[in-house]
Amino acid sequence: MNPNLSSLQAYPFERLRQLFAGVVPNPAFSPISLGIGEPRHPTPQLIKDAYCHAIQSGESGLAAYPATAGDPKLRLSMANWIQRRYGLQLDAATQILPINGSREALFAFAQTVINPAASNGTVQVVCPNPFYQIYEGAALLAGAQPYFVPSVPSRNFAQDWDSVPESIWASTQLMYVCSPGNPAGAVMPLSEWEKLFALSDRYGFVIASDECYSEIYFRDEAPLGGLEAAAKLGRADFKNLVSFTSLSKRSNVPGMRSGFCAGDAHWIKQFLLYRTYHGSAMSPVVQAASIAAWDDENHVVDNRAKYRAKFAQVTPLLADVMDVTLPDAGFYLWADVNGSDTEFARELLALYNVTVLPGSYLAREANGHNPGAGRIRMALVAETAECVEAAQRIVQFVRGRSA
Repeated sequence: MNPNLSSLQAYPFERLRQLFAGVVPNPAFSPISLGIGEPRHPTPQLIKDAYCHAIQSGESGLAAYPATAGDPKLRLSMANWIQRRYGLQLDAATQILPINGSREALFAFAQTVINPAASNGTVQVVCPNPFYQIYEGAALLAGAQPYFVPSVPSRNFAQDWDSVPESIWASTQLMYVCSPGNPAGAVMPLSEWEKLFALSDRYGFVIASDECYSEIYFRDEAPLGGLEAAAKLGRADFKNLVSFTSLSKRSNVPGMRSGFCAGDAHWIKQFLLYRTYHGSAMSPVVQAASIAAWDDENHVVDNRAKYRAKFAQVTPLLADVMDVTLPDAGFYLWADVNGSDTEFARELLALYNVTVLPGSYLAREANGHNPGAGRIRMALVAETAECVEAAQRIVQFVRGRSA
């Protein structure tokens, strides 16, 4: 057995299942889950039509092995989307690679980048804290150690990169960043990207930018992307930068497992080589549906409008009783519960049949502190009426606790 498997911690939702063992939810309330970040808005018809047409037309390509690099038409569709979204011209053949959802690729990318033999000591993978647990697992199974950088609530949950010792940067080979962030929804400004690029240039590490929430936002201006930031700073070759995005949140198709990564042509080439052996080719039917999704922006605008309307109703309700504000982007609310996050989640389920995720499950204790402790993450992924109902129950619950 790979000994690194023993280093993996239970996934947050397994820990949640254990936390809720023995809890009997109040039968007076129907169950509402705000726990898992799984998009639940309807899948756009145009995507389903493209999927069905690819099968029924006899041109599905199911009788042949698909190329790991994907159909050139798919990569061109992705390049066109990047041009429309960020104003960037990328080479579809060398700077873009289809992936089976950002989760799979964010994990696999570490296996491509990390070289334990190139270090005299422990190889570090720097990542935010709280964080997406895939970063940690990818680091450990690649033979590296994750180094967790805490977020700072007073700075809109920006990471405290200045707290990282020089010795850690010197042994870092890979950094994960997430903007818009999970769970707080903060968007990294250009000044922060400039700092990270300077560190990458100095120490030689690669930046993997997780941008799967980039199309759900609440400002007038769309979130700044990593490739966009690099271009603004004169880094047209995207040196040591690869961005990852997905259709799951943007187009409500998490079951399709479709996305792409883009950036430094050197690392795209190496990642393609890895994926050729890994067996990560995307189904031709999924490719056809993905082209329809990337080529259309109307359904994305409609989806974003639904989230904006939903958050506009839910956030003020909860802000009356909790420390919570509208995020920059994403579909989570990250709230301070003024006490134990696990007790809050367990009692809320028992009394009001609403599931939320304890913030401490999304973070690790580092330097004596878990930056997720005392907070909960609420995924507002259901339709508006159900999310409003959940918020109203939470308000009753909080008021009852403080009475």
